[in-house]
Amino acid sequence: MSLRIVTLTFFLGGCSMFQPVKDSAVRHLLEPLAPLRTLTASTPAIAVNRAALPGYLDGQALVIRRDGALVASNHELWAEPLDAGISRVMAENLSRLTGSMKIQPVENFSHLDYTGLLELRISRFDPDLPNRILLQGNWKLQPVTGKQARDHFFHITLPFKQAPDGVGGRVVAMNQALEKLAREIVAKEKF
Repeated sequence: MSLRIVTLTFFLGGCSMFQPVKDSAVRHLLEPLAPLRTLTASTPAIAVNRAALPGYLDGQALVIRRDGALVASNHELWAEPLDAGISRVMAENLSRLTGSMKIQPVENFSHLDYTGLLELRISRFDPDLPNRILLQGNWKLQPVTGKQARDHFFHITLPFKQAPDGVGGRVVAMNQALEKLAREIVAKEKF
């Protein structure tokens, strides 16, 4: 009988040690900033490929530069993979800017009913100074049929205000940089 009491006491006492841990992480999501409008056009029909990212950006944690070193935050996380978020936001910004309902991330197309594939290769997408975001890389709009498209270099810097949480202002600036890139693509391609 006493073994049962000792076992029961140990079991009940052990349960209090294994309480759920509160998740204090903040999850951030990129958002399109181009003005919302009714999409009625069927052109351009573009699939936006997932962005190719450098290894240091290809993770769930937001990366912070501190004293010349890259530091991955344990508390500030992306709500979705960054490459998928960039693809989603670029597609939405381009749709809103052109009025086309046929601009989507490539994985949203069930069959080949797009005429071009937008490829993004990002080499930097983080603060280059304490209060300035840098988005840099190459893009190309590859026609599904036809000759090889050429790469276009982009280098976008935007200031941001440090938010009380330390990261919110940075994410807003990242959204603004993606909108600016979408506008550059629309202007270059003359949609």
